[in-house]
Amino acid sequence: MSSSLIDFSWLWVPMVLFAALAQTARNAAQRSLTQAIGTLPATLVRFLYGLPFALLWLGLLYLLTPRALPHFSLAYLAWIALGALFQVGGTAMLLLAMKERNFAVAVTLSKTEVLQVALFASVFLHELPTTLAVVAMVIATIGVFTLSLPARDKRWSMSAWFSRSALYGLACGACFAIASVGFRGGALALGESSPWINGAWGVTLAQTLQSLVLGAWVAWRHPGGIAPVWRAWRVSLVAGSMGAAASLAWFSAYAMQGAAQVRTLGMVEVVFSYLVSRRVLREPLSWPEKIGMLLMLCGLVMVTLEY
Repeated sequence: MSSSLIDFSWLWVPMVLFAALAQTARNAAQRSLTQAIGTLPATLVRFLYGLPFALLWLGLLYLLTPRALPHFSLAYLAWIALGALFQVGGTAMLLLAMKERNFAVAVTLSKTEVLQVALFASVFLHELPTTLAVVAMVIATIGVFTLSLPARDKRWSMSAWFSRSALYGLACGACFAIASVGFRGGALALGESSPWINGAWGVTLAQTLQSLVLGAWVAWRHPGGIAPVWRAWRVSLVAGSMGAAASLAWFSAYAMQGAAQVRTLGMVEVVFSYLVSRRVLREPLSWPEKIGMLLMLCGLVMVTLEY
């Protein structure tokens, strides 16, 4: 693996596209687990079954490019812990939203995170998006708004606008926004020149913390403990492996590019979710939902134009 790879600023784009594709596969697997074993155990699967893959990738990187271990400062560990805990919350909210509405729309509701990421990154990391990036985020967010429109006969109903699926989606977006800023802050604090090593350490430490904290909670509070997680090992293995692949790509992208740009391009996951929703789960989408996806695609193209 050549270290010259880190000199190519455009590499974050294919990394995010791969992350979104792998994340779509993980979401589909987790969605099926939610009905079978419950929301929190299905959330745990992402981290517990993904951790061995993260460790394997980290070990492979050090085997291919031997180097000294990076310095893990308190600031770095705090950023990773912040991102890890809010990622758990975001994943749980996403699975709850999927139970309330169809797969593609539930994923789209979670993408309200984009403007929140830009806000949090500006405040906490002092990363200001460019004018073009802001326009792209606004257009993509209008697409999200269009996708989340209630049925025509309920558009003037407050209960429709503040439905459980909408609230779960907004909560999910907020959690993922804070998680993204935490992981980007960790990438900046580590000081590791290789985005691959940087990303691998971030995923490994985050998923270790997530597995321990959430695993202990599920074992203590959930009926049946974590036994259902082991019994559903086949689907869990798919969810864990795809989740680890997605996380490794996300973390590597955070080491290359600002959180706002990464998460805006990551909205391409909605397109992948649409394909899963239509072709695999056979869920219909309305015309407003299709228009919303088109607006999102316009925003995604714009955010990549400056790179």
